[in-house]
Amino acid sequence: MNEYEIDITDETGRLTEEQLNLVSEVLQTAFIREGKLPGAEVSVTFVRDENIQTLNRDYRNKNQVTDVLSFALNEGDEEIVGADIPDVMGDIIISADRAEAQAEEYGHSFEREICFLAVHGFLHLSGYVHESETEEKEMFTRQEEILRTHGIEK
Repeated sequence: MNEYEIDITDETGRLTEEQLNLVSEVLQTAFIREGKLPGAEVSVTFVRDENIQTLNRDYRNKNQVTDVLSFALNEGDEEIVGADIPDVMGDIIISADRAEAQAEEYGHSFEREICFLAVHGFLHLSGYVHESETEEKEMFTRQEEILRTHGIEK
């Protein structure tokens, strides 16, 4: 039984059940490694380039395609005391088109790329940023540790 709620939707219809299960397993590991309490939730949606470009434009004022977007629902500022409510972290949106192109560009599997992007989005929801070289190194090291747990290497 999984301790965490991971809702994955493939709006593209291109991912296999095995690929979706792998993303879910990798995110379960990310929840554990980041010390999230059981019951925490995250949503992952795979979309096409056009969809992610629209979201990027509407929410980040960047009218361009990107590979992954994270939308935090719980920024950690508010604390609900006495309520047995799960930590709903937020949404991760991944462009399956970009993932496929990047996998080819970087010379690794599509599975590695979608898992990398899912963990990247998850870590953003967990408060990681990569605005400085130090922050980037910390975040990318953490991503690789989580992926290696599943034998997913560069």
